[in-house]
Amino acid sequence: MMREIQTPSVTWVNFTSPDEEDILYLQEKFDIHPLAIEEFVTPTFRPKTTLYENCIFLTLHIPLYDNEARTTYPGEVDIVLTKTHVITGHNTSIYQLEKLFDTLEKNIGKRRLYMSETPAHLLYTLMEELLESCFPRLDNITKKIDSIEDHVFRGNEKAMVKEISFVKRDILNFRRTLMPQRSVLESLATNKNSFIPASLTPYLHDLVSTNIRLWNTLENNKETIESLEDTNESLLSFKINEKMRIITIFSAILLPMTLYANVLGINVTIPFQNTDNAFWLHLSTMFTISFFTYLLFKWKKWI
Repeated sequence: MMREIQTPSVTWVNFTSPDEEDILYLQEKFDIHPLAIEEFVTPTFRPKTTLYENCIFLTLHIPLYDNEARTTYPGEVDIVLTKTHVITGHNTSIYQLEKLFDTLEKNIGKRRLYMSETPAHLLYTLMEELLESCFPRLDNITKKIDSIEDHVFRGNEKAMVKEISFVKRDILNFRRTLMPQRSVLESLATNKNSFIPASLTPYLHDLVSTNIRLWNTLENNKETIESLEDTNESLLSFKINEKMRIITIFSAILLPMTLYANVLGINVTIPFQNTDNAFWLHLSTMFTISFFTYLLFKWKKWI
């Protein structure tokens, strides 16, 4: 599906799941290098930027969130920048891009603000919107970490093992998606070409700074969740050790009673066997031995 916004200065054409008809439209309508068109419709696993004679081709991967899988995944956006057009294409729903497109389509004032200069200025606005949209996602990760920390120190260590794993995977996928973007942004900011005016260079450097801030926040979250995982594992191990300690002490206290009962089971004459209260006498003896065993453990400070 193709949508278009046109102003006297800039035209933005957006393709959702481009098909063969869209490719033919690009080939007939625009003077774009054939390799750029080929890359436009081919999935790319790494962000990249390529300068051609008549355009710049960009591939960006945007961190998106899957609610069912509870993790981040990369959404690919292919961008072709010419001297008159910004052409975008994506196979998955990129809500940040679609929201910006809808805003510019409906709001004349926003079009005058963002589409009155050059296509490169619109490209900057688009990339800024995509990067800035990552901060709310990082805020959600931070909230999850705070919630996990609260539950860990409330005694819910076992339940938090799975939650910590989900957050760690989310952060890992977020980092894997975000890290390669910096080279693309730095390439746009440092390489001079006729498609990006020099006046836009400071703004592109600002995007690099935004990417660095996102990365630093991710690093902080990564270190925090790893520390929480270590703490959670320590608390779990301590609880298990305490349970094993109690079971061991209980077994040790009962051991003399068991030994005494086994001795009584030998097929020989035993004391008090002809006495009416023999059972209670032997039972009292067993409990007395166990009691003194308990006192011995207390004296040794084993319990």
